[in-house]
Amino acid sequence: MVVGAFPMAKLLYLGIRQVSKPLANRIKEAARRSEFFKTYICLPPAQLYHWVEMRTKMRIMGFRGTVIKPLNEEAAAELGAELLGEATIFIVGGGCLVLEYWRHQAQQRHKEEEQRAAWNALQDEVGRLALTLEALQAQVQVAPPQAALEELRAEVREVRAQLARPAPQAVSSSKM
Repeated sequence: MVVGAFPMAKLLYLGIRQVSKPLANRIKEAARRSEFFKTYICLPPAQLYHWVEMRTKMRIMGFRGTVIKPLNEEAAAELGAELLGEATIFIVGGGCLVLEYWRHQAQQRHKEEEQRAAWNALQDEVGRLALTLEALQAQVQVAPPQAALEELRAEVREVRAQLARPAPQAVSSSKM
C-alpha cells in the first residue's frame, strides 16, 4: 500500500479523518432529526446498499432467486446516516488527495519551467561564446603570423641601427 510507504501521508490521512469525523457526526444527527433528510437523503442509499449487500451474499451462498426484503425505516435511517457520514469522510479525504496532487503537479511544472529557463540561458551563453570565438578566430587569421612579426622587428632594428650610425656622405661633405 502506498500510504504505508509514506508515514507523513498516513499521518495526514489520519488527521483528515479525525477532522472530518465531527462533520460526519453532525450530518448523522441532522439525518436523525430531519424527516426530509431522512426520507430523501438517507433511506434510498441505505435501501440500495442493503439490497446489493444481501443480493451478493445470497449469490455467494447459492440462493439465486431469493426475494430481499427492505430494511425497516429506523434501521435504514441509521444505515443511511452511517453511509452518509462515511461518504463525507471519504469525500473530504479524497478532496485533500486531489488538492495535494494538483499542488504537486504545480510544483513539478514550476520546477520544469525553471530548468527550461536555465537550459535556455545556458544555450544563449554557449551561442554568445561561439560568436566570440568566431570573432577571435577571424582576428587571428587576419593577423600576420609570428615569423612575419619577427622579420619586421629585425628590419626595424636594422633601420634603427643605420639611423644611429653617422652617414659617410654627410661627413665627407663637411670636410670640403
